[in-house]
Amino acid sequence: MSEDGQRELVLPGGRGGKGNAHFATATRQAPRFAQDGEKGLEKEVILELKLLADVGLIGFPNVGKSTLLSRVTAAKPKIANYHFTTIYPNLGVVKTTSGDSFVLADIPGVIEGASEGVGLGLQFLRHIERTRLLLHVIDCSGIEGRKPLEDYEIINKELEKYNEKLSKRKQIIVANKSDIMQDDTEYKKLEKFAKDNNIEIFKISAVTGEGISELFTRTAEVLKTLPKEDIIDIDDKVVYTLKEEKEEFKIEIIDDEYIVTGPAVERLMGRVNIGDNESMAYLQNSIRNLGIEDKLREMGIKEGDTVKILEWEFEWYE
Repeated sequence: MSEDGQRELVLPGGRGGKGNAHFATATRQAPRFAQDGEKGLEKEVILELKLLADVGLIGFPNVGKSTLLSRVTAAKPKIANYHFTTIYPNLGVVKTTSGDSFVLADIPGVIEGASEGVGLGLQFLRHIERTRLLLHVIDCSGIEGRKPLEDYEIINKELEKYNEKLSKRKQIIVANKSDIMQDDTEYKKLEKFAKDNNIEIFKISAVTGEGISELFTRTAEVLKTLPKEDIIDIDDKVVYTLKEEKEEFKIEIIDDEYIVTGPAVERLMGRVNIGDNESMAYLQNSIRNLGIEDKLREMGIKEGDTVKILEWEFEWYE
């Protein structure tokens, strides 16, 4: 569900019943029976909300995604220096100095094993599916002993495990926390990797603002070159239609009783009034027309045997 006014049929309802006028004949002009509507089906449905944004911030927890979002949008995510992750995605609108604007989503930190459901990984990965461009935020400061290139590869392996198509989505590497970088050795490895693989990389500080303007000006430019993907794959779309009415029935012998079941008798018994002679005559004719009588004889029914149709019992006579 991605467009205004969009409607999708999740479950078809039961076929509507027919009024008594439908069963009128020249000799039975006002029948005292009608057809009830068919019972509807039941189904448990789980709906997943997937955020729709132009750009998604991805990366390990505590690499500065929320700080970056709060710096460039009016969003106010909770920010703290801890290794746990934001629980819910946050959205904000970025407006660049050139006048462009786009929606930016802070996707809660993906961790190793997220594609197998570790932590809340699957919940987060689902939101990444709805972005056109990914800003891969990496802590390049080195103060916690993290290895930027290793972090980059771990996150991308999780994306590939979850959805191969997602792993090929356009990315820009955002090397954050440059203001507290003490040793650029690990950053240089990441920078070389990006250059060798033709991946754009920006060194920024979400705290001081260094490099942010250049990053988002370029982000807006890249977005203009990326097509908007269809939210729904047409091939996966299921169209529900009412099945053609089939007069199906089944007869079983249980404890010397002939048990008649099936859609045909369910529809039939829903349109008769057992206490009305006219309605009972209609029932007998319908049983004959459906072929139930012939089938009972074929199965060896004898006079005095019991025929059970749904909750009603009848005695067979010739």
